[in-house]
Amino acid sequence: MSETNRPLVISAPAPRTLELIFSRETLEALNRRYRLVEADRDNIAGLDEATLGQVRYIIGQPPLDERTLERMPQLRAILNVESNLLNNMPYEVLFRRGIHVVTTGQVFAEPVAELGLAMALNLARGIVDADLAFREGRELWGGDGNRSARLLSGSEIGIVGFGDLGRALNRVLSGFRARIRVYDPWLPASILADAGVEPASLETVLSSSDFVFVVAAVTSENEGFLGAEAFAKMRPGAAFILLSRAGVVDFDALVAAVKSGRIVAASDVFPEEPLPLDHPVRRLPGFLRSAHRAGALDQAFKKMGEMVLDDMDLMDRNLPPLRCKRAERETVARMRSRPVSVN
Repeated sequence: MSETNRPLVISAPAPRTLELIFSRETLEALNRRYRLVEADRDNIAGLDEATLGQVRYIIGQPPLDERTLERMPQLRAILNVESNLLNNMPYEVLFRRGIHVVTTGQVFAEPVAELGLAMALNLARGIVDADLAFREGRELWGGDGNRSARLLSGSEIGIVGFGDLGRALNRVLSGFRARIRVYDPWLPASILADAGVEPASLETVLSSSDFVFVVAAVTSENEGFLGAEAFAKMRPGAAFILLSRAGVVDFDALVAAVKSGRIVAASDVFPEEPLPLDHPVRRLPGFLRSAHRAGALDQAFKKMGEMVLDDMDLMDRNLPPLRCKRAERETVARMRSRPVSVN
């Protein structure tokens, strides 16, 4: 295919890079099939008219306004490789013009679910604390080291949110013979039942679970909705595991609930990232910490590139994108997740 016949793609994947999300082979394929124009994500409008007039795809999630989109008559899709659908472009205009907005965020579901399982097992069996005690020569042997231990197998588990991550979590928990209840106000009970979980109210999920996994996206309707009242409804000694976004939780209330000894908790996300060195959660007993690393695996990042390339090939043949997840007209404007700042 000649240089002028190859479709034009604007590359603005920051904070990701093409080298992060494409393997060597898929990056070679991308450059072979398309003309790539590297662009500053904050200045797409500054590109020349010829480039904007020919662009077919944008890889990234740059801020766009309606006037800039008018200068892109051939645009077919924006392929978001950040994972969050950001409130930084006129989605109604994109939908009206039939321009797809898709995200690769589902690549993180399985790795995050696996880390969530590891966190639950650790909270149940005290693995990290036992290892630290052993290193310091203060270990407790046998039953003495298991006074607060319990089984995940056969337990009652609650999941808040049942998108890609919730479904992946349900799969990794399937071998533990647990009773799993799910609260997700955006899904009908029939979908949850078809997935083999019990639809339940938030109150039931909180009050009836030994382990509560929070995997809900932040929306305009649920920011900070899990606070002191929610933690007070949990079973004494229950485990609260936060895997999606810190914005759904009143974090000070979570810290207070753990400090009181009522519950234990684990989190991969925090209200500030990086977290200040003097934040009290850093030294809080009963709180397992992970530095927003649950999904940040090279395998996941490279899968992004495969999905992007596959969907661009489909759209080149006038077929709809199938590998990435499409933004929905009814819900995209409600999303409130903050942009990621690190890989």
